[in-house]
Amino acid sequence: MSAPETPRTLVRGLSLTAATSINIANMIGTGIFLKTRVMTCNVGSPGLVLAVWVVAGLLALAGALTLAELAAMMPRAGGEYVFLRTAYGRPFGFLYGWAIFFVARTGSQAALAIGSAIFLNIVTGGALSHTFFTASLFGYVIPFGLLQLVALVWIVTITAVNCASVSTSGKASSVLTGIKLALLAAIGIGAMTLAYGNWGHFAMNAVAGTCEGVSTAARGGLAGFGAAMLGALWAYDGWDNVAPLSGEVRNPHRTLPLAFIGAMLVVGVLYVFVNVAYFYVLTPAQIASVPLTSSVATEVARRFVGSAAVGLIAIALLASSVGALHSSVLANARVPFAMAQDGLFFRRLAVITPHSRVPRNALIAQGVWASALALSGSYDLLTDCVMFASWVLYGMTIAAVFVLRRTMPDAPRPYRTWGYPVVPVLFLLVTAWLLFNTFRTGPLQAFVGLGLMASGVPFYFYWSRKARTRGFSEADSQPGDS
Repeated sequence: MSAPETPRTLVRGLSLTAATSINIANMIGTGIFLKTRVMTCNVGSPGLVLAVWVVAGLLALAGALTLAELAAMMPRAGGEYVFLRTAYGRPFGFLYGWAIFFVARTGSQAALAIGSAIFLNIVTGGALSHTFFTASLFGYVIPFGLLQLVALVWIVTITAVNCASVSTSGKASSVLTGIKLALLAAIGIGAMTLAYGNWGHFAMNAVAGTCEGVSTAARGGLAGFGAAMLGALWAYDGWDNVAPLSGEVRNPHRTLPLAFIGAMLVVGVLYVFVNVAYFYVLTPAQIASVPLTSSVATEVARRFVGSAAVGLIAIALLASSVGALHSSVLANARVPFAMAQDGLFFRRLAVITPHSRVPRNALIAQGVWASALALSGSYDLLTDCVMFASWVLYGMTIAAVFVLRRTMPDAPRPYRTWGYPVVPVLFLLVTAWLLFNTFRTGPLQAFVGLGLMASGVPFYFYWSRKARTRGFSEADSQPGDS
């Protein structure tokens, strides 16, 4: 008689360096290179743009300080899915996972893949600009061409890489993060020391800028500040990225809080420094007039390395966006995996491969859907929808710390939120204002995000009924160390 098969489980193979790198890698993507132009059009002056970067960074840090308590308390695969399921019940956990899979993270991956294709197009001198055909959806023109095909190749390749062991993926993330940190530092230092600049630029405004593609409703006043905040928060998006990997982090009670907080501090300082360098080299009007086919970082680099080296800088920017895509694909496949373990998603997504000990089926399913979203071809439309849905979910997650403090007062909490309850309350207040402002400036994107979340309700009832039939219960979803 053969011995019973040992159940396959995830492996805690991520060190502190790898966990921190995963968060940094996901934050430093395309936003810091592409969003300053739009933000300058939104608020009009360098001082306000820098203020937005600082406020957005503090908001993300407040979220990280709070999320660290939940992650250290429940270090399990799925991250926020587990936190919301425990705090509010299985329906809310499911809707979170549904939104993550169908818009928030797969949409982010699609946008990163498109951004990677944009940078490759710069490297090749516009060789990817050919469009095969265009379609119209709700007034938006959606192209399909070489850019979209390249975006699909990035998604497929990165998904395949992450089907290796989690320790291998963590090492890859550490290497890519080191490259990105060096890249940002080089851009900032090079602009400040090698380019001709003028501190007088900080007293100017962007009134004369062309602001291609920026709505007049999102320029000036509170509406403009809110729109700029969404741009900065897109650049910071990913500060929670290691949470779904909590079940694969070594010494999670200590490592997770350090990874959340350390990553935010490093990225926040770099973002402000690089934006100071941008405005030192270019006037606000010049930044606001950067065409959609280029980026602020490329135009700044042109001032101190010359046109012959701009292609090399674009290659480095390409590496940055690919690194963020790698980190996002690695972490967020654990959400549908955790849902499937609870019987609330396709059963085969709960399978762990025997050799690599990763949820390969969940990775493949995530890659397929991200590819479908990438076919839309619209970077800004994708990020706008992603950010609204993401911040609804962020608000629910941060509010969970209050719920769990009340319902589970005696649960072990290796780390407690610094500044509680002020820090999470401030996060929730600013989040509520951002969501309200998004309804004013981009109601279509907001409704699309909400609609995609609400579309999960009938699927929850379907899978919940199947889960009960197969013997899953609420007790199977209780928190604990995996």
